[in-house]
Amino acid sequence: MEHCCSLVFWILGLLLLVLMEISSAALSPSGINFEVVALIKIKDELNDPHNVLENWDINSVDPCSWGMITCSPDGFVSALGLPSQNLSGTLSPWIGNLTNLQYVYLQNNSISGQIPAAIGSLEKLLTLDLSNNAFSGDIPNSLGDLKNLNYLRLNNNSLTGACPQSLSNIGGLTLVDLSYNNLNGSLPRISARTLKIVGNPLICGPKANNCSTVLPEPLSFPPDALRAQSDSGKKSYHVALAFGASFGAAFVIVIIVGFLAWWRYRHNKQIFFDVNEHYDPEVRLVGHLKRFSFKELRAATDHFNSRNILGRGGFGIVYKASLNDGSVVAVKRLKDYSAAAGEIQFQTEVETISLAVHRNLLRLKGFCSTQNERLLVYPYMSNGSVASRLKDHIHGRPALDWTRRKRIALGTARGLVYLHEQCDPKIIHRDVKAANILLDEDFEAVVGDFGLAKLLDHRDSHVTTAVRGTVGHIAPEYLSTGQSSEKTDVFGFGILLLELITGHKALDFGRETNQKGVMLDWVKKLHQEGRLSQMADKVLKGNFDLVELEEMVQVALLCTQFNPTTRPKMSEVLKMLEGDGLAERWEASQSQRIETPRFRSCENPPQRYADLIEESSLIVEAMELSGPR
Repeated sequence: MEHCCSLVFWILGLLLLVLMEISSAALSPSGINFEVVALIKIKDELNDPHNVLENWDINSVDPCSWGMITCSPDGFVSALGLPSQNLSGTLSPWIGNLTNLQYVYLQNNSISGQIPAAIGSLEKLLTLDLSNNAFSGDIPNSLGDLKNLNYLRLNNNSLTGACPQSLSNIGGLTLVDLSYNNLNGSLPRISARTLKIVGNPLICGPKANNCSTVLPEPLSFPPDALRAQSDSGKKSYHVALAFGASFGAAFVIVIIVGFLAWWRYRHNKQIFFDVNEHYDPEVRLVGHLKRFSFKELRAATDHFNSRNILGRGGFGIVYKASLNDGSVVAVKRLKDYSAAAGEIQFQTEVETISLAVHRNLLRLKGFCSTQNERLLVYPYMSNGSVASRLKDHIHGRPALDWTRRKRIALGTARGLVYLHEQCDPKIIHRDVKAANILLDEDFEAVVGDFGLAKLLDHRDSHVTTAVRGTVGHIAPEYLSTGQSSEKTDVFGFGILLLELITGHKALDFGRETNQKGVMLDWVKKLHQEGRLSQMADKVLKGNFDLVELEEMVQVALLCTQFNPTTRPKMSEVLKMLEGDGLAERWEASQSQRIETPRFRSCENPPQRYADLIEESSLIVEAMELSGPR
C-alpha cells in the first residue's frame, strides 16, 4: 500500500512538472519569448519594402497575432508564410530557433546569401519552399536531418556545389525540386516520389531538356511521418497497459488522462474524435491539410441545411459551417466529380493545389473524400464577395468606396500573377469575376475557386467542349474554341475592373438606365464618346478620382481586347495598375485599333462582344460558379 501511494505521488509530481513545462515552453527565465526574439532577428536581416512585417514587435510576448505567422493550437509558431512579398536581404540563422516550425514558405522573393545550416535543426519541418529567390552557395548538408520533410523546393536560385548525400537519409519525401540552379557532381539516391533536376547544366548538360524530371512511384498515403505518429500512438497504448498492472496506479492514470484530455480540449481544439470510416483514425492530416469526415461536415452544416447556403455554382454549393471547436468555415460540396478518379488521386490533387499559398488566394484548410462525396473546407470570409458588397452601405457610406475598389483590383491582380507566373505548375482560374473575389475582415481581396477548374477538368485536354464560366466574363477565344490560357483570365480580370468601376453586372446590366446588353460594349461606347463620369457607379456619388478612373478603364480595355495575343500578361497589368507603363501601352494599342483575331477565320470579325456571344459555335453554360462564402 505504501509503495502504491508513493507511486501515486510520483506520478502527480511528474504531471505537475509536465504542465509547468507546457505553460512556459517558449519563455526564458526572464519571461522573454524565444520565438519573438528569433522572428525579430529574421525581420532585421530582411528588406521589407511593403512593410508586411510591420506588426512584428520585439516588445510583444505572443507572435501568434503577427502577420504572416501561423501558430499551433498550443501557441507555438508552426508556419512562416512570406511568399511573393518582394523581400530581399538574407535569411537569418535564427530561424533554427523556431523549433516547432512545420512549414516555411519564402518562395518568389529576392532573398540572397546562403541557406542557413540551422534549418537542419527544425525536426518537425514538413515543407521548406525557398524557390524563386537568389540563394547562393551550397545546399546545407544539415537538411538531411529533416527526417519528417515532405516537400523541398529550392528551384530557381543560384545554388552551387554538389547535392548533399545526406538527402538520401530522408525517407518520406514527396517532392524535391532542385531545378534551375548551378549544381554539379553526382546525385545521391533521393527517395522522393517526384525529383526535379532540370536546368542544372553541370548535371544535365548544356540543354535543360537533356535531363528530364524524375517521376518515381505514385503518391501513396498516409505519409511516413504520419504513419510514425500512428506507430508511436500504438506504443504509448502498450506502455499504458503495462503501467496499469497495479490497480492503484491505473486509477491515478485514469485521472491524469482525463485531466490531460480536458486540457488538450481547452488548448488544442483542433482535435477531432469523429473520423472517416475509410481511414486510419490516427491519421488526420494529409501534408498540411486536415482530412475531415463526411459525418462531421454534415453535422457542421446542420445536414447541409438550405439556410446555411452561402452560394451556388457550377462546381457545387457552398455552406456556412460551425465545427466542433466553435470555428466557422465554408464547406464547398463538389458536384460533377468522377468517383472513378479515386479517393487517393483526389487527395493528391487537392494537396498539390493547396501548395499555392499567397495572401490574395483563398487558403484551403482541409477536405473530405469518400466513395460518393468530395468536399473542400475553406476559411469563412466575413465580408462575402465583391459582387455581394458592391451595392451595400455601412453607416450611410458605400461598403466599397473608391479606395477599397482600387485595393481590390491590386490584390486580385497579385493573386493572379502568382497563379500564372509563380506556381509550378501554373493555374488558370477560368472564371475571374466579382462573385469569385472574396473579402476578408479587412476587405482585402482573396481570389476564390482558383484550383477547381484544374481539379475537375484535369482529365481534359486544353480544348474542352464544355465552356466553364459565366457569360459576359468569358474571353472571345474561349467562347469560339473552348481553348483557355492565361489570357483568358486577363480578359476576365478586365471585366472585373469594369464591375468595380460601374457597379453593374457584366450581362444585361443596365435596366435602371435603359441600357440593355453587355457592359463591355456600353463602356467602350462611353469611352469613345468621352463620357467617363457616366460609367462610374452611382453609389460612389462622385467620390472618386477622375484621372484614376480613366486609367483603370484603359487597363480594363487593354485586358479585354478580342485578340488574346495583344492582351498584356497579368504581371504587366499589375505594373500598370501601380502606375508603371500604362501610357506607353495605351498609346501603342491605339495605333493598332483594327484587330484581326487569329482565332476567327471570318474577314469581318464582330466589333461588339454581344455579337460574338450570339455567334458562338459552342453551347455555353451560363454558370454562376460561386457566390459569397
